[in-house]
Amino acid sequence: MKVETRSIEYIPANERHGKAKDLFPIWFGANMNITTLVSGSLPIMLGLNLFWSVVAIVIGSLIGAIFMASHSVQGPKLGIPQMIQSRAQFGVIGAIIPLFLVMFIYLGFFASNTLLAAQTIGDILPINQTWNIVIIGAICFVVALYGYDLIHKVQKWFSAASLLIFLIMTYIVFQLPVPQEQWLPTNIDVSAFFLSVSIAVTWQLSYAPYVADYSRYLPEDTPPAKTFWYSYSGTVIGAVWMMVLGAVLTIAIPNFMDNTGGNLASLYGSFAILMYVLIVFGQLAINVFNLYGAFMSSVTTIEPFIKFKVTPKVRMGFLLGITFLATILCIVGQGNFLEFFLNFIFFMSYFLIPWTSINLVDYYLLRRGEYSVKDIFDLNGQYGKVNWIASFAFVVSIIAEIPFINASFYVGPVAKALNGADLAWAAGLFLPAILYYFPMKRKIRNTITGSEYHQLDVKKVEKL
Repeated sequence: MKVETRSIEYIPANERHGKAKDLFPIWFGANMNITTLVSGSLPIMLGLNLFWSVVAIVIGSLIGAIFMASHSVQGPKLGIPQMIQSRAQFGVIGAIIPLFLVMFIYLGFFASNTLLAAQTIGDILPINQTWNIVIIGAICFVVALYGYDLIHKVQKWFSAASLLIFLIMTYIVFQLPVPQEQWLPTNIDVSAFFLSVSIAVTWQLSYAPYVADYSRYLPEDTPPAKTFWYSYSGTVIGAVWMMVLGAVLTIAIPNFMDNTGGNLASLYGSFAILMYVLIVFGQLAINVFNLYGAFMSSVTTIEPFIKFKVTPKVRMGFLLGITFLATILCIVGQGNFLEFFLNFIFFMSYFLIPWTSINLVDYYLLRRGEYSVKDIFDLNGQYGKVNWIASFAFVVSIIAEIPFINASFYVGPVAKALNGADLAWAAGLFLPAILYYFPMKRKIRNTITGSEYHQLDVKKVEKL
C-alpha cells in the first residue's frame, strides 16, 4: 500500500471511489472505544441516576449527530477536507482562527485517548506509562502517514471485531448488580441533566472538523441522503451503545473510573487479553483520526503563506512534528485524567459549536452547496482574505456563551440563575446563525450583478 498522495487539494473525479455505506463502519468504529465509554460515565459522576443518564445520552447524541452528519455530506460534493472549506465562510486567512482552535481539540483528544490506552497497556505489560505513550504515538503516526485508504480498511476490520466483543460485553454488563432505583425516572437534577446533554452533543460535534475528510473521496454523485444517514446512524449507534455501557459500569463497579481498561477487561475472565487488545486497538484507531485531521489543518493554515507540494517526505515531516507535540502534551498531562477530560469536553464545545453553526448556515441556507473550489485556494478569490462577518459572528458568539458556562473553572451568572444548567451550547448554536445569516445574505445579494445574475439559477438567487 502506498502513502496517500493527496492532502488538502481537490480530489478529481478519476480518483473518487467507494460508497456511502463505507461511512457506517468508519463512524461506528470511531465510537467503539473506552474514551466514549468514559464520556458515558460523566452523567453518573455529575449526579444523575441511570435512567436520566441514558435519556441525556440519547437526546444529546441524536441532536449532535445531525450537525456531524450534515458536515459529512459536504465531502463528496466539494472533494476537499472539512476545515479548508471554512475558507468559504471566514476567508482564506480568516479561516486560520477556527483552524488554530481546532488544532487544540485534536491534540486534547489525542492526549485523552492515549492516556487511557497507556493505562490499559500498563495493566498487561511491565512497561513504564511514559514509554507506553511514546509507543502509541509511533503506531498512530505510521497509520496516519499512509492515510485515507488504510484508515478506512482499519476501521472496517475494527468495527467487525468490536461488534462481536462488545455484544458479549453488553450481555455481561447487564448481568451485573445495579440498584433498581437507578432505572426509575425520579429525582432529576436539572442542571446535571443539561450538562449531560451538552456532553453528548459536544461528543458528536467533536467529529465535525474532520468528518468530511473521510467522505471526500466518494464520487460527487453520491446521494446526500445516503451520506447523511450512514454517517448519522454509525455515530449515534456506536456512541449511545458505548456511553450507556459506561454509565452502567460506573454504577455497577465501585471505582470503575480509577482503571477503566483494567476493570473492563476483568469482566472477560480468562479471555481478558482479547478485551485488552481491543481496547488498545480502539484507542489507536481513533487517535489516527486526530493525527490525520491535525495534519490537514496544519497544511491548511500554512498554505496561504507558503506554497508547497505535499510530497510523502513533507507529509512525514508534518506528521512527525504533530505526533511529537501531541505525545509531549500527553506525557505532561498524565496526572488527573478525569478532571482534564471533563474540562476539555466543555472547553472544546464553546469554540466548536459557533463554527459548526456558521459553516452549516453558509452551506445549506445561503450557498446551497454551490462553491468555487478554485477560489477556496486563492487569496484574491471571491471569498477574500478575511470575511469580517463570519469572524465577528464567531468571536461575539464565543463571548456570549460565557454567562451560560458551568464548568469547574468558571460558572457564569446565567448558569447560576438556572441552578447550574449549562446552556452555552444552545447560545453558541443559534446566535452565530443569526449574526452570520442576515448580513451575509445581503452581501451575497450585492455581489450578484449583471451577467453573473443570469448565469445563476434565478430561483436559487431569489431564495437568497
